[in-house]
Amino acid sequence: MNDAADVDRGRYPEVVTPWERAEWRAAALGWVGGVLGAHGLRETGPRWVRLRPWSVLVRLSVDGTGPLWFKACPPAARFEAGLAEALSAWVPEQVLTPLAVDADRGWSLLPDGGPRLADVLKDGADGPRTWEALLRRYAELQRSLLPYTSKIEALGVPDARTATLPHVFDRLVADNGALTAADRAVLGGLRPRVAEWCEELAGLGVADGLDHADVHEGQVFVPGPGRFTFFDWGDAALSHPFCSFVVPAGHAAERYGPDVVPRLRDAYLEPWTGGGRTTRDLRRALSLAWRLGTIGRAAAWGRLFPGAADATDLAGDAQAVGSLLRLRDEPAV
Repeated sequence: MNDAADVDRGRYPEVVTPWERAEWRAAALGWVGGVLGAHGLRETGPRWVRLRPWSVLVRLSVDGTGPLWFKACPPAARFEAGLAEALSAWVPEQVLTPLAVDADRGWSLLPDGGPRLADVLKDGADGPRTWEALLRRYAELQRSLLPYTSKIEALGVPDARTATLPHVFDRLVADNGALTAADRAVLGGLRPRVAEWCEELAGLGVADGLDHADVHEGQVFVPGPGRFTFFDWGDAALSHPFCSFVVPAGHAAERYGPDVVPRLRDAYLEPWTGGGRTTRDLRRALSLAWRLGTIGRAAAWGRLFPGAADATDLAGDAQAVGSLLRLRDEPAV
């Protein structure tokens, strides 16, 4: 295998990733070659490489199986490889099953998942109905994973659980060099409310679990009618599961208007009913998680390759400021 490839750097022509180092490319592609050989597969065509501050992704043409994808994560998101492998054992019909992972290095070799939701999503009435079905399925996935929370923690998935969120908030504020004095004043005023929101949320009857944290139409495959495959877990955290809702709701509202959000809310909450939970409590929990999920989103901006932020307009601290300040916004649910 040689390392020649078409390279896509998107909006980040100066991005710094391990791909720039010949010894790293040799090790990564050598690992891929070993995996392919162990499966009796052979690379047959050109490669396509996508470099971003948060991942190295290589599309491989492979004889007899269709394209395969090599993914390398930054150190702070290295857990994704082991998490992907574990999820494929726990919920195989809703995630990709890797051909192989190197959890220590954060490497995965993954099958092609088919069309993404972004590629097949329609406007009109079909679009919101698809989002409703997607969010029901995602909620079911989250519920089915609750028994595995301790195992997910052991894989190194970051801790943003409801009880720890005030401390995560404090660390993010203390360590962020992009916050202005005015920003710090706003966040300092919100700090007592963060603690109150977390305490109330913890008492509403839904346990902490896995939060993908970035579910949208570009992160979901549609392998068949009514079927969804969730991928790209690099922003994931152990948190209140309802923190997941704000991203898909925002994407859908941008496309279909804000009136779609109550429909999506009800679809997402439907699998969480029962167990003595009232509709009122579930809606209140979702409203609280809408705010608090911004803390986990802010933390995820730190998961870039070392040095990557210095050469892009996506400096983690600056992006995290925007997420943190959204704590003051009124929830749209």
